[in-house]
Amino acid sequence: MDDSISIKCKRCQCTFRDRARRVQSGYSRQCPSCEVVIFFEEHVQDANVITALLDARNLRRALKEAEGMKVITRAARTYDRTST
Repeated sequence: MDDSISIKCKRCQCTFRDRARRVQSGYSRQCPSCEVVIFFEEHVQDANVITALLDARNLRRALKEAEGMKVITRAARTYDRTST
């Protein structure tokens, strides 16, 4: 599963990608096209920032759940091998 999200710059409308684990409240990133600094804060009125924060949170949650399923699957396989 890809761990990056799309972010749209308010100034130049360029879309770029960044890793979901980075995009959290308090993070800032420079647009690679127009070089404006985008601040990722919950209280910002920019819809692109809010969308990016929500997408990042949802992707982090999905990645965490997928990792949990891998651990459960590994444990089940180990149990099956040792119980036979």
